[in-house]
Amino acid sequence: MFTRIRRLSNRFFNNSRTVNNEPLNKVSLIVIILVDIFILINVFTGLNNISEWHLSPTQAYPCYSEWNIYKTQTTKNKDYEFLRSSLPYGSNEQKIQQRYQDAEIGHLGKVSEICLNYGESKDKLNNPQNQKIITTINQTQDKISRLEQANATIRQQYDSTLLEKIAGQSSGNSINQVRAEKAKQELTQNNQKIANLKQEIANLQNQLLTKPESVNFLSFVKDETKFNQVEQGYKDASFWYPSIQLVFQAIFLIPLILMALLVNNFSQRKGYGLIGLISWHLLVIFLIPLILKIFEFLQIGVIFKFLFDIISFLFGGLVFLISYVYILLIPLVGFGMIKFFQTVVFNHKIQAANRIQKSRCIRCAKKIRPQDSHCPHCGYYQYVECHNCHNLTYKELPYCHHCGADQNSPNLEVN
Repeated sequence: MFTRIRRLSNRFFNNSRTVNNEPLNKVSLIVIILVDIFILINVFTGLNNISEWHLSPTQAYPCYSEWNIYKTQTTKNKDYEFLRSSLPYGSNEQKIQQRYQDAEIGHLGKVSEICLNYGESKDKLNNPQNQKIITTINQTQDKISRLEQANATIRQQYDSTLLEKIAGQSSGNSINQVRAEKAKQELTQNNQKIANLKQEIANLQNQLLTKPESVNFLSFVKDETKFNQVEQGYKDASFWYPSIQLVFQAIFLIPLILMALLVNNFSQRKGYGLIGLISWHLLVIFLIPLILKIFEFLQIGVIFKFLFDIISFLFGGLVFLISYVYILLIPLVGFGMIKFFQTVVFNHKIQAANRIQKSRCIRCAKKIRPQDSHCPHCGYYQYVECHNCHNLTYKELPYCHHCGADQNSPNLEVN
C-alpha cells in the first residue's frame, strides 16, 4: 500500500514539473505556479458565487430570527418593545415586504409566503401617526433623562450643603449654589415632573398598542400555527442547505474536471507535452476545491446529521465519537479513491495497451516506429522476454503476441 502511494506521489510530482520527461526551468515553474494561483482564486470565487445561487435559510425565512426572539422574550413590556423595533427610523425607507421579495432576484427558491405576509403587516405599522408617537416618546424620554441628571447634581450639592451646615459653616462661604431647603424643593418638583412624563410615555405606549395595525400585527406574531410553520421550514432549509450548496459546487467543478481530464488524455496520446502539463495542473486545481468542499460537507451536511443522530441515540452525549468515526472512515474513503484512480482512471496497463495499438512509446506516449526497441524520445525499452517462448513481447500486455502465454503466470506452458 505504501509503495503504491509513493509511486503515485512520484508520478504526481513528475507530471507537475516536467514537459516530455524534461524538468521545467525555474522561470517556467514560477510562471505556471502564478497561473495556478490565479486560476485557483477564480475557482473559489466561482464556487462562492454559485453556492449563493440558491436562497439561504435566512433569505427564505427572513422573519424567523426576530420572530423567534420575540417568542423567547419574557419581559413585561415586550409587545411595545417589539412594535418599536419593528418601526423603521424613517417613512421613506424601502418596504420590508419588498425587501424580502428582492432576495428572490437572481436566486433560486422562494421566500416564505408567511414571511411576506409578516412583512406586509409590519409595513402597515410604518405610518406618520405611529412615527409621531415614537418621536414623542423619544423626546419625552430625553426630558426624563435630563431631569434625572439634574436630580443627581442636586443630590450631590444637597449632601455637601448638609455637611457644611453640620460643620457650622455660614451660607455665604458655601461652595454650593443650592441651599438645602431649596434643593429638597427642586428634587420634589423634578420627581413629580418625571412621574408625569413617565405617565405620558405609558399613555403613548398604550395608544400605539391599541392601534388597529398594531393589534393585527401582534395577533399575527402570536399565532402559534404560523410560527411553527416558519420554524419548521427554517430548520428544514438549514438541514438541506449544505447539501444544496455542495450539489451546485459540484455542477460548477465537474465539467471543468472532465474537460481538463479529456484534454490531458488527448495531449498524452498526441504527445503535446506543454498542453499535457497545463491540463494536468488544471485538473489538480479543479480537484482541490472539490475535495475540500466534500470534507466541509462531511462536517455539517446530511451525513454529519445522520451520524450525529445515531451516536446521540446510542451513546447519549458522547458526540465526540463522531470524530472517531471520521478518523476511521476518511482514510478508508481515501484509499478507495486511490484504488479507483489507480485501477480505472490512470491504469498503466490500459494506457500501455492503447499506446501500443497506436505505435506510441509505452512511457512517454510519443510516436515511434514498430521496429524501435527503445523510444528515441525517452530511451524506454519497449519489450520484455516471454517466459514461455523466450521471444520478445510488449511490456505491460497480459499475453505474448508470439505464443499467447499469460505473462502473469510464469509457470504456465502453452502448447
